[in-house]
Amino acid sequence: MTARILSIGTALPETRVDQATLRDLFAAQPGFDRKAQRLVGAAFDAAAIDTRHVVLPQLAGEGGGALGVRDGDTLLMPPTGARNDEYRRAAPPLFAQASRAAIAGSGRTPDAITHVVTVSCTGMFAPGPDYRLVRDLGLATTVERYHLGFIGCAAAIPALRLAARIVAADADAVVLVACAELCSLHWQTSSHPDQIVAASVFADGAAAAVVASEDPGHEGFDLDGFATHLTGEGERDMAWTVGDSGFEMTLTPEVPRIIGREIVGIAADVVGDLDGVDAWAVHPGGRSILDRVESALDLDASALAPSREVLRAHGNMSSATLLFILRDLLADPSRDDGDRVAALAFGPGLTVEAARLTLRRP
Repeated sequence: MTARILSIGTALPETRVDQATLRDLFAAQPGFDRKAQRLVGAAFDAAAIDTRHVVLPQLAGEGGGALGVRDGDTLLMPPTGARNDEYRRAAPPLFAQASRAAIAGSGRTPDAITHVVTVSCTGMFAPGPDYRLVRDLGLATTVERYHLGFIGCAAAIPALRLAARIVAADADAVVLVACAELCSLHWQTSSHPDQIVAASVFADGAAAAVVASEDPGHEGFDLDGFATHLTGEGERDMAWTVGDSGFEMTLTPEVPRIIGREIVGIAADVVGDLDGVDAWAVHPGGRSILDRVESALDLDASALAPSREVLRAHGNMSSATLLFILRDLLADPSRDDGDRVAALAFGPGLTVEAARLTLRRP
């Protein structure tokens, strides 16, 4: 039984901030010498991001917000517990908003949902986001729930894979997959290059998809196959750990280079003949990652346009980002029934997650 993504919904925090505003704020931090300030300017300006959405209005110079992260132009470093409290407050509404939109577009009603798969790596609590979705959306109390945590930017593909496995085992299953990430909660006011790069790209957002058995009368993406690859190196180049002052991201310049070296073999193994791919959904971990993928796979400059546009408008929203790209491909009137889509995402490890999809129009 082929599983199909019937619809995708997205949600963003109300606060949208220009990349230049965030750049100037970060560069103004006490203790940043001229070298660090130049590195901030270079990283933020090279990110190919115009705007990002954040759950912390103070980052945009606005008032409000329960978490104090700014005193004038000085960014504060709240303890991990305070950051996680804000995640517990702000994440569930975004999960719910994206999920409601996905359900509304699926042709199903909330009481048809049989399984919930939630995804997040930017906070944790129990009862968790999966429990809250059941309560907030009024789903049946018998819904099976799963939560995929701390997988990072690649996690949407494992979540879709789990949904496809569930549908393959139960043709009547209707699975709600929901990702929400609040990366802004974990800004580190450090002049270390890894932290500067992380601050230059990560943002907040949520996305959800409804997955069920293929429905000839409903457009969507058939989920044709999945694969996971651990690269030969990179374990220390992309990592996500819990510190005393938030979660700490390691993202070295080696990440794009490793992806560039290994992506040809991985893509060929997962997708097969690359010339048979009609559209690409590549997670925009950063502009340099997209550049490396485009170059290594010898893609036309337009092939990664959907990924670059999501990065430009929203930044890197970790696990939610890939669903934003698939949403845009589904809404693109130039895409035809039967178009073959290759999805790639990259997570700590360094891990490459991949999926083959087919676009279906009624």
